Amino acid sequence: MTSAPKLLPTLPDVPLGPGQRVYFASDFHLGAPSAAASKERERRIVRWLDMAAQDAAAIYLVGDIFDFWFEYRHAIPRGFIRLQGKLAELTDRGIPITFFTGNHDMWMFGYFTEELGIPVLRHPVSLNIGPHRFHMGHGDGLGPKDYTYKVLKRVFASPVAQWLFARLHPNFGIGIANAWSQRSRISNTGKDDQYFGDDEWLLVYCRELEKRIHHDYYVFGHRHLPLDVEVGAGSRYVNLGEWVNYCTYAVYDGQQLSLEHFKG
Repeated sequence: MTSAPKLLPTLPDVPLGPGQRVYFASDFHLGAPSAAASKERERRIVRWLDMAAQDAAAIYLVGDIFDFWFEYRHAIPRGFIRLQGKLAELTDRGIPITFFTGNHDMWMFGYFTEELGIPVLRHPVSLNIGPHRFHMGHGDGLGPKDYTYKVLKRVFASPVAQWLFARLHPNFGIGIANAWSQRSRISNTGKDDQYFGDDEWLLVYCRELEKRIHHDYYVFGHRHLPLDVEVGAGSRYVNLGEWVNYCTYAVYDGQQLSLEHFKG
């Protein structure tokens, strides 16, 4: 059994003008494993955004941009101002940016939409980009198994859990969360370089969905391993990797989607 939905949420089509491209990145995990390392990574991400902005028809940030995020009514986590300033600059220039929540930053509410003009999506969606059909999302909780996490995700996504956490003073609540993030997978392991072949949960999800609805490309994060794998005839699963070890992203030029490594 997979968790592929029966009716897929959709986004408006994205047309490409001459020379335009679409960019995808995920799993920046800003805040981990240390403040110094995070700040240097943030500067690199800003340079990547500057590069992408030269010909971007759209930019998709596909979850776990922050290693922890919680929006209080009148407070947000300290830091990440370079990224927020760059995103504001790009949206002010008319470049559409879409943000998917991941398992580390699911407690995003209205701040990015109200302040930066960036829609925040919580579930995988399908859309046409140029002549190709895409299905994308962060990827957490999809596919078979991982039952413990799926239960935890339902708890963390509940309005009751969010209301209770919001009752904590930000100094205390964010302090607890930052301490917890230091125990996260990205903070305590090297590269997640073990590939499980046909048992990859997201690949199973893609293949099950492809049996019902064709997509040319499936784009996900979460896995932390850059992947470009055949799903079926004319269909591929691309995992975006992460930026602690790999600095990988995907770019679509109207003809094909390719994984790239940012060296800037």
